[in-house]
Amino acid sequence: MTILVTGATGTVGRHVVDRLVVAGLPVRALTRNPEKAGLPVGVDVVQGDLNRPGDLSFDGMQSMFLIAGLFDPERATDLAKACVGRAVAAGVTRIVCMSGAAVTVRRAGSFEMLHAVEQVVEESGVTWTHVRPGEFAINKLDLWGESIRREGVVRNAYPDGVGVPIHEKDIAEVVAIALMQDGHADQAYDLTGPEALTHRQQAEAIGAGLGRPIAFEGQTFGQARQAYIKAGLPMEIAEYVLCYQAEYADEPPPVSPTFELVTGRKGRTLAQWAADHAGELAPAT
Repeated sequence: MTILVTGATGTVGRHVVDRLVVAGLPVRALTRNPEKAGLPVGVDVVQGDLNRPGDLSFDGMQSMFLIAGLFDPERATDLAKACVGRAVAAGVTRIVCMSGAAVTVRRAGSFEMLHAVEQVVEESGVTWTHVRPGEFAINKLDLWGESIRREGVVRNAYPDGVGVPIHEKDIAEVVAIALMQDGHADQAYDLTGPEALTHRQQAEAIGAGLGRPIAFEGQTFGQARQAYIKAGLPMEIAEYVLCYQAEYADEPPPVSPTFELVTGRKGRTLAQWAADHAGELAPAT
């Protein structure tokens, strides 16, 4: 059973490839830049772009990991139809689609495109599973990484707002299981981390994982927006992130049991995530 992994060098895709290789399954890894892929020996690394579906080959593939967010949002439905249609015609019978928790809560501004791609997959006639992660812990590298490295501090608005950030390896584990095993057909899996933590507690958890104290300093909405923009986020994305944080401050998101139900074990904590990324959060010299 050869499995096609789209976005194979990305945050989740790389770990999906690793898990499939460990399981001894043949993998074709789709990436825009094969020369810089750095994937395990034996993986069939091919160049490709989901936004150019006519150039893609699905010959010999039985299953596919599809990342909805890789499609051009303005053309996502048409591109997904072309991509999935070619895949099904070539013999793909199982698609695991990663979209996002925004689909479940119908958060305006992000769920529309993701949901449209999910619908294309469902209507294709294949066995499908949707994986809908919430907040990615790894996004904290961009938002908080600089201040952690240089000052040992996290700054954010909504100090007591709650989040349930998930380790990217946990997302990949659920994806890999759904690709490899039966019993996950026609399921939409909401995924979160195992702990609901305020921003203050998240700073403490990161410090615990790094083995050194990390302080927390509150910010206003405007200060946090400027910090996010300085970190590289476009203004509209910075405001989007802060708006869902404001929502979470009033209506804390639940901890999903899905990861444990699918895998049979607890998910990785934020402290474990920080320990895994200790090199990227080491004090600046």
